Amino acid sequence: MVQLGQHAPPVHVIAHVSDTHLLGGGRPLYGAVDTDAHVARAFAQLERSGVRPEAIVITGDLADLGEPDAYERLKALVEPAAARMGSQVIWVMGNHDERGPFASILLGEEASGAPQDRVYDVGGLRIIALDSTVPGYHHGDLVPEQLDWLRAELATPAPHGTLLALHHPPIPSPVELMAIIELDHQAELAEVVRGSDVRGVLAGHLHYSTSGTFAGVPVSVAAATCYTIDASAEPGTLAGIDRGQTFNLVNVYADQVVHAIVPISDAPRVSGFSGAFLEALARMSAEERREAFSSKTSTFSLAEVERSGRG
Repeated sequence: MVQLGQHAPPVHVIAHVSDTHLLGGGRPLYGAVDTDAHVARAFAQLERSGVRPEAIVITGDLADLGEPDAYERLKALVEPAAARMGSQVIWVMGNHDERGPFASILLGEEASGAPQDRVYDVGGLRIIALDSTVPGYHHGDLVPEQLDWLRAELATPAPHGTLLALHHPPIPSPVELMAIIELDHQAELAEVVRGSDVRGVLAGHLHYSTSGTFAGVPVSVAAATCYTIDASAEPGTLAGIDRGQTFNLVNVYADQVVHAIVPISDAPRVSGFSGAFLEALARMSAEERREAFSSKTSTFSLAEVERSGRG
């Protein structure tokens, strides 16, 4: 691959998926949303893209009611696709999940009511799955023992740094009602994260894509694959819609982490360039590429646009 710009390719590529909310027996969520089909479409699109993420991080609310069958079917949808792409699957607990079937079905471990915190090494990049759930409730929290455990893990830096993955994002939400079920004890978590090798926080829960910073660290929230929440709805309301589902691609570079939001859609292509066009640019010198693709008077790019539009 020819490096077309000043940045080298990412050191790691991670897929970040969230809030699948499957129900047992394939029942539609709210009687209207085909959550299974949305997950299948997301992973078919990821495979078709040619991107081969080293890991697929799914940040919670995997099953809507914590039903064992929902976990079994989600596993059957995700793990074969991940295997074909050579990707490790990292499951994270969400407030709709139940720790027992989560541990036994998805992790292949003994069912347990303990927090499902795990550490994964992805080619030198450490990904820590942190269980922010509170049994019987939808808000999030981290008990002191979890914070002590996390502090001990972060005491030794990883070769390529750490991504922290949890369901409840430690940032504010413009959707007012979400404040009731936000993450508690964020200040205590910030004390652990600040000054560590954590390079980014991956989260879900909000059902819309957003970003912020926490303890000086970027936070990226992936929207749901099931349904999204309209952050522009009238104040004091909560509006879920069966549109706008996305997943994220996380590109980890030596000096930064970049998140791309990918729509889950079969929408028609209305413009673009072919692979042959990219190959032609790759054969050029840097100066020739700049003139061919950047110049507003370039006939090379205009001709390709016309051909792709007719195609």
